[in-house]
Amino acid sequence: MKTISLRLIFLLRMKPIQLVDLHTQYSRIKSEIDEAVLDVIESSAYINGPEVKKFQAELEEYLGVKHVIPCANGTDALQIALMAIDAEPGDEIIPPSFTYIATAEVIALLGLTPIFVEVDTDNFTLDIEDVRAKITEKTKAIIPVHLYGACADMDAIMEIANEHDLKIIEDTAQAIGTTYRSKSGQTHSAGSIGHIGTTSFFPSKNLGCFGDGGAMMTNDDDLAAKLRMIANHGQRIKYIHDSIGCNSRLDSIQAAVLRVKLKHLDTYTQERNRAANYYSQYLGELEQIQPPQTPENSDHGFHQYTIKLTGVDRDALKEYLNDLGIPANIYYPVPVHLQKGYTKYGFGVGDLPVTEALSEVVLSLPMHTELEKEQQDFIINSIKDFITK
Repeated sequence: MKTISLRLIFLLRMKPIQLVDLHTQYSRIKSEIDEAVLDVIESSAYINGPEVKKFQAELEEYLGVKHVIPCANGTDALQIALMAIDAEPGDEIIPPSFTYIATAEVIALLGLTPIFVEVDTDNFTLDIEDVRAKITEKTKAIIPVHLYGACADMDAIMEIANEHDLKIIEDTAQAIGTTYRSKSGQTHSAGSIGHIGTTSFFPSKNLGCFGDGGAMMTNDDDLAAKLRMIANHGQRIKYIHDSIGCNSRLDSIQAAVLRVKLKHLDTYTQERNRAANYYSQYLGELEQIQPPQTPENSDHGFHQYTIKLTGVDRDALKEYLNDLGIPANIYYPVPVHLQKGYTKYGFGVGDLPVTEALSEVVLSLPMHTELEKEQQDFIINSIKDFITK
């Protein structure tokens, strides 16, 4: 009781802990952001204005990719990518089940069939052997998700794609700014390796705007043309619609915000790694906690800092931390294959044991570019108190 009281006193003196501190991040670049936004308002070029084209070119250069096609959000990016590879009802698409719902949602919306696979128990990316085991003559594409900020094994995934003539759509919503090192020694930005990369600029992302936004990336000229056409009502020429499309645009104000924040993205990644290393240094001392693991061939963007617990009541720990003003969260408490809307695809309890086990033991701690040492000390000591009491 005394320890809790002392901690609460300390908490009252400390800046409130946020899961993601967008306001402080904004305050540090306020003058840049305000000027950029006001310039768009002054120009009144709100849709497909110069800021969108400049951001597109700058992101292409940053990622080292030939084409960036901005769109309205990350979910649209995934849907448009599947439309661009001519996936049709009956085709099977392989995503992980341990991911945010959007990855599977677009598959279902297009009448395609998701074939869920396991993830690696340590780094949460696609289990390559399970991918190989689930390929059939109906398989059209694989969607590796670079979960929490670490890249999947893209060398192995591209080898599988070449063997079976499959398309690879990288879901890079949580890993923009992460670098992958191939077996050849070359380095690639996450999202630039597969046939199409997709990303989200949702405000909490490592590169986030002030609303919704997304983009698709590709080095294929033909795919780029199809992606642009589909995102623009299926038209290459105004009022001439060559295919069924949708209306998915990044507005100029969001592009202006992203142009400013792109300049700071490498610094943001460094700050996330600093915070992650500090967590791991001290939480790694506890045998009940496994800090996040970084794959050998990937950097880590630490969109989330997600620990695995052993012999600890995860939900009770989460509630304990929340009561202390520490907004820990669970990403993700129910695998996609066990969600009510997806049971029709034939998966049930026990079919993906690694994924199901992970959903019971993972916990994500506050992670953002503005985390202060005293905040992390409070979080770390609170976790230690719960586990050792």
